[in-house]
Amino acid sequence: MKIAVIGAGSAGLAALRHCTSGAYDCQVICYEKTDQIGGTWVYREEIGVDKYGLPIHTSMYKNLRTNLPKEVMGYPDYPVPDSPESYLTRTQMLNFLKSYCDHFNLRQHIRFLHNVELVEPTNNGDRKWSIKVKDLQRNTVTNESFDAVMVCNGHYFEPSLPKLRGKDIFQGRQMHSHDYRTPEVFADKTVLVIGAGPSGMDLAVDISKKATRVILSHHSRDPIGTVFPDNVIQKPDVKELIENGVIFADGSNESADVVFYCTGYKYNFPFLDEKCGIRVDSNMVTPLWKHLVSTENTSMVLIGLPYYVCAFNMFDLQVRFILKYWFGKKAFPPKANMLREENEELARKLKEGFQKRHFHLMGYEQGKYYDDLANTAEVMPLPPVITKLHNESSMRFLDDLTHYRDRRYKVIDNYNFIQL
Repeated sequence: MKIAVIGAGSAGLAALRHCTSGAYDCQVICYEKTDQIGGTWVYREEIGVDKYGLPIHTSMYKNLRTNLPKEVMGYPDYPVPDSPESYLTRTQMLNFLKSYCDHFNLRQHIRFLHNVELVEPTNNGDRKWSIKVKDLQRNTVTNESFDAVMVCNGHYFEPSLPKLRGKDIFQGRQMHSHDYRTPEVFADKTVLVIGAGPSGMDLAVDISKKATRVILSHHSRDPIGTVFPDNVIQKPDVKELIENGVIFADGSNESADVVFYCTGYKYNFPFLDEKCGIRVDSNMVTPLWKHLVSTENTSMVLIGLPYYVCAFNMFDLQVRFILKYWFGKKAFPPKANMLREENEELARKLKEGFQKRHFHLMGYEQGKYYDDLANTAEVMPLPPVITKLHNESSMRFLDDLTHYRDRRYKVIDNYNFIQL
């Protein structure tokens, strides 16, 4: 079997690691449009487009530290090495991915500076895939045929921006967190941060180091419990922007120099032809079996869609799951069953008060998802301790944003951890 992997970030590396393990008879090629591995963990000062005219993929900023402890951030068979702290810098995480890549000898399978322009099913009824790839250095385009495709292009690169009244009349700067690198650009400014997810809260604090004032606008019914720096205030949702400021839902107003959107990202697969049968509907990627397998053609999978997860562990599990099916150790259920399962999950989430755009959100439900994958494919499950520690860290994040990264953890066994 000839398999294409699109992207050499943390998901693409997991795909390569298992495709090249010797357990399966396959040839694998990974296409990576940048010049190095690591995906969103690579820090680049440029924003906008690169020298080849392609959008800058990474959203990494200079001062990032992980918002999860390293004890849950490794791969099942390759944990993050021991070190005094639990919450690591972006550089430490990128170095970890490089060591994983080198340990499993994966670079030989990666074609760097190769941008996938189009993926489409072949027309001759053989259920294969045609992939059009541009070699950016040579400025040449080739087409290659594959039996299966693993899409590992990440989902933190296409900004999602709200439709706000007054956006076009606001006189100051407007930018999305995708283009944020350092707080210096906000020196002596009043910055309105919209969105209080993990990045919104972290970036409000980072920006406050240089900005005069930071206004954090969010729709949490309760004020966030954490103690922010003195120059950070909380406000409700934005009602509208005005020339030099903002009016909030409670009728109050503030002046602002910059509107900074921490409003998340949209799933985007610009290279997938519509004949692939994958669409994004209100930010739900569908139709997929188990957030992973295309029901239209099961030889295409999208690794890494669920969020608020133990990402590297989940990528590894998803890859092990699909290889059991692709190599005939397990048989896919009928298409109608796969579609029904997806519809039932969507109905349940809507009934619980979520919106369609939250379909891939796991959070406290992540352990059930991991167990379902492992049980269905009969592969090694992920240890429950990673979900427990993820949930513990997420609670601490909300309670004590400025100090929770000082905590240190140690995993004792598959079920238990301690705080050091």
